Order: sequence, then structure tokens, then C-alpha cells
Amino acid sequence: MKDTLGFAHYWAQGDAVTHSVAYLLLLMSVASWYYIFSKAWSSWRIRRSASALEGFWKAPTLNDAIDIVRNADSEEVYAPLAIQSAQAANVTAQAGSLNANVDPGELITRTLRQEINRVSSRLESGLTLLASVGSTAPFVGLFGTVWGIYHALVAVSSTGTVQIDKVAGPVGEALIMTALGLLVAIPAVLAYNAFTRVNRVTLAELDAFAHDLHAYLTTGARVGK
Repeated sequence: MKDTLGFAHYWAQGDAVTHSVAYLLLLMSVASWYYIFSKAWSSWRIRRSASALEGFWKAPTLNDAIDIVRNADSEEVYAPLAIQSAQAANVTAQAGSLNANVDPGELITRTLRQEINRVSSRLESGLTLLASVGSTAPFVGLFGTVWGIYHALVAVSSTGTVQIDKVAGPVGEALIMTALGLLVAIPAVLAYNAFTRVNRVTLAELDAFAHDLHAYLTTGARVGK
């Protein structure tokens, strides 16, 4: 019996539904790991560039400060806030457009809000997929298990006798699908929680940076630290 049990035997005995469930789990795993690695690399670069915010305020001029944060911000998370808000504060650059009739403080506020929304959308990309994989993969695996047990019971009933060696093998092999579902879901859930925390910290820093930029560009003084 040891020679006939195992995943290879289960795969050979499976039908189109069983194979489809396995391929679906494989696809979900590949997609989730792709986003895990790509977002982990992006998050590391974002956290590394966050230290440039303090250097921004130590620069002698606004242009120098923008250059500092632009060179350090490879993910373009913090630099666009400074660049776009500085352009919004430039009255000459707004001449001839509808923005020229808008209060400068309101224009800067709108510009900063738009940039924060843009960055927030970038940071949240892929999180929906990770959350979906984490929540659905166990049920997909469970469906494969139920389907495998159903076929095992059908095979047992067709023989007319119930023997433990005839049931234990197929049922144990069917439970592999549940294990695969958990194997796919657990990394996705852990990654989702980790990236959510990183995004929360990044957005808090962006909000504070935007508040300081607004105060500097409208009053010439930085608030906070």
C-alpha cells in the first residue's frame, strides 16, 4: 500500500475538477509570491528613502531641498509632493490658467491631497489580491478535499465492503488539498498584514510632510519639529 499512496498517486487518480483546483492554487500562489517579492522590494526602497525628509529641511534653498529628496526617493513617493506643491505655489507658473484665480493656499492644499491620493493608490496596489488569496485559498483547498473524499467514498461503495486500508489512503491524499490551500493562504495573509503596516507608517509620514510643506509654502515657516 505504501507504494500506491502519495501525491503522485492522488494526482493520477484525480479528475478534471481535482486538477483544476490544484492549478488554481498554483496560480494563486505564484501571483501572491510575485506581489510579495515586488512589494517587499518597493517597501524597502521607500523606507530607505524616508530618511531624506529630514535632509529636505536642512537644505539652504527649496530647490536644493527638492534635489535632495528627489535623488533619494527612487520610488517617487515623497519627491512629487515637494515638486508639485512648489509649482502650485509659483504664481508666475499659474498665470494664464484657472489656477491663477484660486487662492494659493487652497491650490497647494488641493495639489498635496491629489499627490497623497496618488501615492496611496500605488501603495495599496496588490493588497487586494493578497487579501483575496488569503481568504479564499483555504476554501479552494477544502473544495478539493471534499471532492476527493466524495470520489473515495464512491469507490468504496462500488466495492460493497468498507476496509480501513481502502479508505485511509484516498482520504489522506484528499486532505493534501486542504494543506495546499493553507500553504498558499498563510504567506499571503502575513504579507498583507506586514505591507498594511508599512503603508500606514508611510502615509503618516506623507501626511506630516504635506502639512509641513503647506505651512512652509504659505507662511514661510515649518510647523512640527
